[in-house]
Amino acid sequence: MPDILVLYYSRGGSVAALARQIARGIESVEGMQARLRTVPPVAAITQAAAPPVPPEGAPYVERQDLADCAGLLLGSPTRFGNMAAPMKHFLDGTGAEWASGTLVGKPAAVFTSTASMHGGQESTLLSMHLPLLHHGCLIVGLPFTEAALSSTTAGGTPYGASHVAGPGDDPALAEVEASLARALGRRVAWLARKLSA
Repeated sequence: MPDILVLYYSRGGSVAALARQIARGIESVEGMQARLRTVPPVAAITQAAAPPVPPEGAPYVERQDLADCAGLLLGSPTRFGNMAAPMKHFLDGTGAEWASGTLVGKPAAVFTSTASMHGGQESTLLSMHLPLLHHGCLIVGLPFTEAALSSTTAGGTPYGASHVAGPGDDPALAEVEASLARALGRRVAWLARKLSA
């Protein structure tokens, strides 16, 4: 059964919650399954290595996950209108996959969470599209045929799924955010299935 890789970094739990909803959307497409993975944190202190296995949640990503996937969704919290350092650090290390064309022709989408409504969601999503374009991925967004996109007063953009966590960093998704996350997962899985046929 083809895997869709849902690769994310989450510190407060919001991005992980989006990833789980995206996985539900992927697995609603017949014959497709989600593979949840995360990237290790980075720190200015380099003497201590990250543990080989995270204490909870999804396992750390391995290079083989990129090769094995039929599609990819990247998720990161917003940091000043850009993806968080751990996701950028991981992507910066994928030169071998870029050179060999590991992700060429695979559908890919992005998702994020911010503390405020105007906290840089769309610029973060667009910044995450850039490395995917360099890798030759086929960028997937959310069309306005998803009715929730036109009525949301929380997260959700045509550039990818999103969540507004608020100043208290609340990881609980609004139903419209969860619905749009599932829709994005479904779209990537549906396209991956079509492409593999």
